[in-house]
Amino acid sequence: MLLEAILLVLLFVHGITARRLARTTVTGPLAFAAAGMAVELAAPSVTAAATRELFRRLAEVALVLVLYTDASRTNLAVLASIRALPARLLSAGLLLTIAAGALTARLVFPELGLAEAGILAAILAPTDAGLGQVVVTSPRVPLRIREALNVEAGLNDGLCVPFLLFFMALAAAGTSGAGSSFLQFVAEQLGLGLVVGAGIGLAGGWLLGVAHRARWSGGKSERIASIALSLLALLASEAVGASAFIAAFVAGLAVQLGFPRAGEHSVEFADEWGLVLALAVFFLFGAVVVRNAGAWNVRVAAYAVLSLTVVRMLPVALAVAGTGLSRASVLFLGWFGPRGLASIVLGLVYLDEELRLPGESLIHAAVVATVAASIAAHGLTAAPGIRRYARNLGSLPDGAPERIEQA
Repeated sequence: MLLEAILLVLLFVHGITARRLARTTVTGPLAFAAAGMAVELAAPSVTAAATRELFRRLAEVALVLVLYTDASRTNLAVLASIRALPARLLSAGLLLTIAAGALTARLVFPELGLAEAGILAAILAPTDAGLGQVVVTSPRVPLRIREALNVEAGLNDGLCVPFLLFFMALAAAGTSGAGSSFLQFVAEQLGLGLVVGAGIGLAGGWLLGVAHRARWSGGKSERIASIALSLLALLASEAVGASAFIAAFVAGLAVQLGFPRAGEHSVEFADEWGLVLALAVFFLFGAVVVRNAGAWNVRVAAYAVLSLTVVRMLPVALAVAGTGLSRASVLFLGWFGPRGLASIVLGLVYLDEELRLPGESLIHAAVVATVAASIAAHGLTAAPGIRRYARNLGSLPDGAPERIEQA
C-alpha cells in the first residue's frame, strides 16, 4: 500500500512539474530512478513489496504498448524521406552493435561463454528514445537526425528479441546438449510470435476498418479497441509460449493493412499510459540499482562505459559512412543511443527463463550498471549536448545533409 502511495505521489509531482523539469538536465526516468534509490536506502522494506514478477509485468506491458504503438505508426515513407538513415542504423548498425557488444564482453569477462556474451550484447543493444526525449523532440536538432534516432529506438527493441532468444536457446542447448530443444525454442518463440501477431493484427485491423466504414465506432472507441489488440497479443502469445514482444510488434504492423489509421488512434492512449508504466519501472529499477551495487567492480564499470561509447558509437559511425553527415552529427547519433526500458525488459526475460548459466551474475550486474549509467549520463547530457551540436551545425554549408529538411 505504501509503495503504491509513493508512486502515485511521484506521478502527481511529475505531472505538475514536468514543464519546469524539461528546462533542466533532469529527465523523468532519472528523477524516478533516483527516487527509487532513495526509498530503497531509507526504507528497503517498502520496495521489497515489489516482487520480480510485478516488476517484470509492469515492464513487459509498458514495452508491449511501446512496440505496438511504434509499429502501428511506422511509415516506410519516412525511411525514404531521410535517406534511409534509420535503415542503416537498424541493419548494419544493430548487427555490428551486437557483435561489438559480444566481443567486448568476451574481452572484459573472459569467463563468459560465447552464448552468454551474446545474451549480454543482445540485452544492451536496443536504445530507448524515452531517456532522451528532449533530443528527438528538440527543433534545434535537424529533422533527419531526430527521425533517425526516433525510428531506430522504436524498432530496434523488437528486432533485438530474436537475437536474445537465439543466444538463450544456444546456451540452453549447450548446457543440456539437446539440439532439438534449441530448435523447438526458436520455433515457438519466433515462429509462433509472428503467427500470433500477424493473426491478431490482420483480423483486428480488418474488423476496425469495417466498423469505421460502417460508422459503428468513433475516435475514442477505436483507440481503446486498437490498444486492446496489443494486450491481446501479449496474452495470446503467453498462452502458446510465443514471444509477446514479437507478437506485439508484428500486430502493430499488420493492423495497418486493414485500418491505416491505427497509429494515430493508438498513439495518444499508449503514450500516456506507456509513460506512466515506464516511470513506475524506472522507480523500481532505482531500488534494484541499490540492491545490486555491491556486485559491481572495475570490470563491470568498464563494460558499462564501453557499452555506452565504443560498442554503440563505432558501429553507428560505420553504418552511416558515406551519407555525407558531419563528424558532429555522427558523434551525436552515436552518443544518443541510451539504454533503458527495453534492456530492463529483455534482462527480466532472460532471468525468467532460469537457464542458470555460470555467468548469470556477471550478466545481471553488467546490465544493471549499464542501464543505470545510461539513465544518468544521457539524461544529464541531453540539453548541453543539443546546445553544442546546434553550434556545430551553424558552420555547415547550406547543402549539408543535416540542412535538408524533407517532409
